[in-house]
Amino acid sequence: MAPPTKIQNADEAIRWIKEGRSYAWMTAEHERKYNIRISASGWSYFRGKNGLDVRAVSDEELVPWSVKHEHRNNYYLYCLRQEGRRRHGKKLDEHAETRVNAFLRDLAEQRVVVDYDPSTENGFRLVLREAQDEGSLVRRPAKTGARRRRGPQ
Repeated sequence: MAPPTKIQNADEAIRWIKEGRSYAWMTAEHERKYNIRISASGWSYFRGKNGLDVRAVSDEELVPWSVKHEHRNNYYLYCLRQEGRRRHGKKLDEHAETRVNAFLRDLAEQRVVVDYDPSTENGFRLVLREAQDEGSLVRRPAKTGARRRRGPQ
């Protein structure tokens, strides 16, 4: 039997999700209205339980690397993930839309792509676009036969 949810108004929560509200916004609004805090995992569970599309979108064309934990808050990674969400038909909030559009404009103007080297401190860097990068925002990793791993590292 599934655990009960703390979400007080399922119809309202479904509407918020369909409107594309962020988990942070929904958490704050639910806490304001009902004095009950819902975690991001609580919202995610609610989505799945109610047959709603998952929020997370994985786009291996834009993030073809297994990213180390210490690099997961990188600005370039954030922008690539947001662009992946947009390419999968997800609506971005105004802040994300502005950041991603500026990021893509900068990549085009500078003729660079994003590269990832997990052995470096920052992990991500911009490198000059080469012939093999045409049509991509990222430098594809060399084929090693290893598949991209999921989960924490």
